[in-house]
Amino acid sequence: MITARDAEAWMRVAGVLAVVVLAGSMLGAPPPAAAQEPPPDSGDVRIEAGVAPGTPVPDRRPGEAFADPVIADLQRAANEVQRELGDLSARIHAARAELDQARSRLERARSERRAAEEAVAAQQREVDAFSRSVFTAMGRADEFRLLVTAANPEELLGGSSLLGRLRAEQDQRLLGALERKRRAVEAERVAVGDEQAAAARKAELDRRSGDATNRADAVSAELRDSIAAANDAVVARQKAQQQRNQKTAANWRTYLRRLADAGIQPPPAAALRDPARLPAGLRPLPGRDGRPQAGVAQIGVNGQRLLVLPRETVDAVSAAVGALGKPYVPREKGEGPVAYSCDGLTRSVFSRAGLPLPEGADRQFATGRPVPVGDAAPGDLVFVGPARYGVQSVGVVLDGRTMLAADARLAGVVVTDMPAGDSLLGVVRPALGTRAPAPVPQRAEDALTWRCGGVEVPVRQAAADEAAGAWGGYPNGLIPAAALCRIGVAAHVLRCDAAQAFQAMSQAYAATFGRPLCLTDSYRTFDAQVDLYRRKPALAAVPGTSNHGWGLAVDLCGGAESFGTPQHRWLTEHAAAFGWVNPGWARQGGGREEPWHWEYAGTI
Repeated sequence: MITARDAEAWMRVAGVLAVVVLAGSMLGAPPPAAAQEPPPDSGDVRIEAGVAPGTPVPDRRPGEAFADPVIADLQRAANEVQRELGDLSARIHAARAELDQARSRLERARSERRAAEEAVAAQQREVDAFSRSVFTAMGRADEFRLLVTAANPEELLGGSSLLGRLRAEQDQRLLGALERKRRAVEAERVAVGDEQAAAARKAELDRRSGDATNRADAVSAELRDSIAAANDAVVARQKAQQQRNQKTAANWRTYLRRLADAGIQPPPAAALRDPARLPAGLRPLPGRDGRPQAGVAQIGVNGQRLLVLPRETVDAVSAAVGALGKPYVPREKGEGPVAYSCDGLTRSVFSRAGLPLPEGADRQFATGRPVPVGDAAPGDLVFVGPARYGVQSVGVVLDGRTMLAADARLAGVVVTDMPAGDSLLGVVRPALGTRAPAPVPQRAEDALTWRCGGVEVPVRQAAADEAAGAWGGYPNGLIPAAALCRIGVAAHVLRCDAAQAFQAMSQAYAATFGRPLCLTDSYRTFDAQVDLYRRKPALAAVPGTSNHGWGLAVDLCGGAESFGTPQHRWLTEHAAAFGWVNPGWARQGGGREEPWHWEYAGTI
């Protein structure tokens, strides 16, 4: 190390040498870190996964969760295909990642070798400059110049020692640079070998991609008949359901017309709660046990008995009938007016009619005043089990055989059969008011979670940063149009709660940017997913697994498709307030970056 005393002595000997030493210290500094290169382009990034990386989990719902046995058979066939393609997709992604890593290692090795060669050259230039300036001067040895310029013996001894140390430091720097170059050359040699191995793996990747494409083509052929049959089953069921709904609505209108023709104004619920004190002209309606029922009455019209319901009940049932055909949305708070859950429907129509109900089918059952199952009348609420599933659904009684409910399997507000056997948990009459909460059946710990007639698949992440996945009684990508809602952009559709939330978010976005959100993709059919996988197996989701196929995902454009833009920053800051998220795996550094891909997680 050069001490202060050494430096002072040397400065009096040759000032120019200090400049050389300074330059040498700068040249000997380590090179700056190389700028991070963006990952290699993997192709058309707009053909994306729309599902977290890794082997996707097939739909785990049992066959009875689907709207039709034909549809359940299609889902079983799709599960087998998804397992096969999921494994193939995982191997493709692994091979691609391995190839990218090998290329990155090679590029780093080459960059280091170039930097080492430059360091050696720079060090050699420094040595040459030092030799010229220190060891030669007008043909005389530098020690002679030191001898004749030294002011005293101490300066002479100090200068000689310093010259020796400077020579040693120069030698050490040069040797260090040469050693660095040797290591870099060796690392590059190893990296070249890795590159050759990577080239072989690339060929294997291409072959696997070809296999995936061929397999997707085969999937299309194998499932073509099953998809067609399932489509036919969906259409047939929808047509039959529509006819049943229309017949029920007509029957209800006939009942209302009979009341009107008889000049009967339905009395308020409070007026019918005591069978012994009914309004004039009304008679008690006996129950199965012969005793008069509370909350309903009867009257004779032209020799026929006409049921008289409370005004609030009539209004609630009329509203429920008016909702027939509206889409189903899962989980709580599906209270319309666009779409409903089962308990959201009952809460909405009765609360608006003046008979408030709590949220949740279990709480509606717990606080409702029960009536015997045999006495169930139009406008009563029937609760569905079995008990091991807890209170999993609720419907509005229409008659002894049918009820009206927002049904998950059928993906809409429909007329369906009354439950029977152990599936019928009980009946309550909203017109009688409420009671203190009573115990109700609770789902067994190991039982499936059923809600509104369908199985609820547990969410994949407790952090609620991606869409829930499976819902309703149809497979991914085979959801009927009647179960989805338009979002006001071209023909794009989503699950109805997601559609409403998207529209609200788009309006808020437009207030900032002067135009609504730009959209390239929304609900994606199973056929479309197969086609995407056939064209881009390394990028597209395994058919039947993408959240696009559940109507819960969108791909955005207009600036929102890139990280760091004002549009994307706005979404990052505000989208969660509307229930929309850019999933963790799709964020910057998240594993498979897709800034354009957003999912509706508002119901998780």
